[in-house]
Amino acid sequence: MALLVKNARILDPAQKLDVLGSLLVDEGVVKAIGEGADKDALAASAEILDAGGKLLTPGFIDLHVHFREPGQTRKESIETGSRAAIAGGFTTVCAMANTRPANDSVAITELMLAKANAAGLCRYFPLGAVTKEMKGEELCDFGTLKASGCVAFSDDGLPVMNAEVMRRALEYTAWLKVPIVAHEEDKHLAGKGYMHEGAVSASLGCLGIPSAAEEAMVARDLVLAEHTGGHLHLAHISTAGSLRMIREAKARGLNVTCEVTPHHFALTDKELMKFDSDYKMNPPLRTDADLNAVLEALADGTIDAIATDHAPHGWDDKEVELPIAAFGVIGLETAFPLTLHLLVNKNIITLEKAISLLTWEPAKVFHLDEKGLGSLKVGAPADFTLIDLEGTIKVDRAFIQSRSYNTPFKGWELPGRILGTWMGGKKVWG
Repeated sequence: MALLVKNARILDPAQKLDVLGSLLVDEGVVKAIGEGADKDALAASAEILDAGGKLLTPGFIDLHVHFREPGQTRKESIETGSRAAIAGGFTTVCAMANTRPANDSVAITELMLAKANAAGLCRYFPLGAVTKEMKGEELCDFGTLKASGCVAFSDDGLPVMNAEVMRRALEYTAWLKVPIVAHEEDKHLAGKGYMHEGAVSASLGCLGIPSAAEEAMVARDLVLAEHTGGHLHLAHISTAGSLRMIREAKARGLNVTCEVTPHHFALTDKELMKFDSDYKMNPPLRTDADLNAVLEALADGTIDAIATDHAPHGWDDKEVELPIAAFGVIGLETAFPLTLHLLVNKNIITLEKAISLLTWEPAKVFHLDEKGLGSLKVGAPADFTLIDLEGTIKVDRAFIQSRSYNTPFKGWELPGRILGTWMGGKKVWG
């Protein structure tokens, strides 16, 4: 049966659409959208949902999640991660390859896709590993992995330290037209550090990870991207120096894109003075100057996507001494409220730009727009999210749908309640 969502504020940046109107859905796809959609002949027999003037957007797209399956389902499974995604308004997720075993083969890719299809909650696109077993030595068979469903390649969690291997990866994927997603960290510079190296780490007597650990690898890979013509996507960028180089590279026409996480525009290394491992992530929380550089890069268009780097861990990974605690935090449920609170409501970016960074722009980075995702154009899959901008949420265990609860935002009250999430015209949340 067709569905007519009427009386909604429809915001679709891909179509530069911001109107009070209706969305008509049939057989999983958009049939009509906008002010006249309720006049379509099909609308007369459709199920009616009155949105009450609430915000309706394309379903959000997250380019960077870790769902831990196969291998570590005590932390998260594809089903529980997908539930966290739809609770946060995300209808599409792209899952990193650092599972156990790593996603370096068609068998693992097909297992992931089968689990996602069985859950039936959101669209799930796996990333293949760049190197076999993520050892940084021998390239995976990118062509076969792409044919089996991988949309990009990354050893995220580990940098590709060998420059020749990274060069060949970029060359190989240039003609496949898929990106290499780089976790930029010089392991020699990072050493045994577990927070940002600076005044705070020095005052606490903690081992630090210098900004140069990220920036040296960003510089190297921008050189390789220019040399090869490959598409380099830089994950979870955290420093002012990295953003300056990316901005310059884009001005020179390099095929480079980048993402930032909400925790890197929300928090700084000062939080580590609490010695709470929920503030331990990689790259680490940086300084006020770095956070301001992230905000500037969001405002000027340097950044292509807001991604969560959703990294669930169990209590036994986190409730230990800071030096040995696992890196990583969850983020799917809190991404939009934090974006609304810290970026839109503080006039860093417009609401339209915020939605674009969560929908259309990430869709283009991984070429998901070619599958009709990231927009509600007629004929596109009917993936959409209904949001109450005035509603609020409180980050507590009842609110978080992930199997894990390692969030640095415990107790925060934030604006922006997800009222419902639809995937292919089917309501999956709310």
